[in-house]
Amino acid sequence: MRLTMIVSTFATALLTLLLCVPASAAELTRIRTAWMDSFETFAIWYAKEKGWDKEAGLDIDILFFDSGMAILNALPAGEWQFACLGGAPTVMGNLRYGIKVIGIGTDESSCVGVLARPDNPIFRTKGHTPQFPDIFGSPQDVRGKTILCTTISSAHFALDAWLAGLGVKSSEVTIKNMDQPQAIGAFANGIGDFVALWAPHMYAGMDKGWKVAGNAAQCGKGAPLVLVADGKYAEAHPDITAAFLSVYLRGVDYLRTADVNDLIPEYRRFFLDWAGKNYTADLARKDLESHPVWNLEGQLKLFDASKGMSTIQRWLADTAKFFASIGSISPDELSKVEDAAYVTDTYLKRINQQ
Repeated sequence: MRLTMIVSTFATALLTLLLCVPASAAELTRIRTAWMDSFETFAIWYAKEKGWDKEAGLDIDILFFDSGMAILNALPAGEWQFACLGGAPTVMGNLRYGIKVIGIGTDESSCVGVLARPDNPIFRTKGHTPQFPDIFGSPQDVRGKTILCTTISSAHFALDAWLAGLGVKSSEVTIKNMDQPQAIGAFANGIGDFVALWAPHMYAGMDKGWKVAGNAAQCGKGAPLVLVADGKYAEAHPDITAAFLSVYLRGVDYLRTADVNDLIPEYRRFFLDWAGKNYTADLARKDLESHPVWNLEGQLKLFDASKGMSTIQRWLADTAKFFASIGSISPDELSKVEDAAYVTDTYLKRINQQ
């Protein structure tokens, strides 16, 4: 009798275990997220490495794309529910597909700008426009020059801000469209007078001795990389959207609280394992130290629209106006996005509720 009871108890326990494992696994909601090989992806990668997505009831796929526009173009096929995008694809994404901005990854305004060779005459003049005391150059130094730039990008946005800060119109210079590695190679071979770059390409240029003539921050502009959602998915799944944000912000908390010397090995491993890039320790340090991140409290402040447009809305409104100025969107399209009403703190606030 005792043996029968033991066998029966063991069988019951085994059956319970077999039933519970699939049920537990089924509770994880799989979501597909889209990212580029840049700083803002590190937080979600690290969170995934630590299994924090599973603790939040999610199984997060981290998909690699080589540009924000490539991410955007993958949305109609349903390849992702959440992503991180720069200003240009974010504006276009709302116009085309109704995406929503639900959080912020970082602000790249201090590490996207215009560089020149050190012997360029522009470095003789600083603060030509009192409103922008830290940018170099004068209209005479820039008009008629050739600038290498990835157009319709954060680098193009920073270039336009720098030109405007000097009182120069884009029609008064020649802008040659090149991707970032191509622009660096061409500029290194003597092509062009200036080159517009974002990090980490900007650091690669600085390592070659090129100097920063002006960055977006010095021109009074923000260059955010924002967390976005497929609008219909977020509305249908608000708890999942908030859970995704909570996982990302847990990664952000690690970035905010860890010593940079402890971050560097993990950051280099991230770039090598996920992006296939071998970062030096020095480059990793520069990238980590030049990108701000915000915890939940900080995010909510940036999204606060109780006294008018929020900081994030103003940044994206500037981006929309820039694209309208170069003819990438029509005046009618600008009227739909210039208030950046597609920015919402609904899901950030839901984290506290959960």
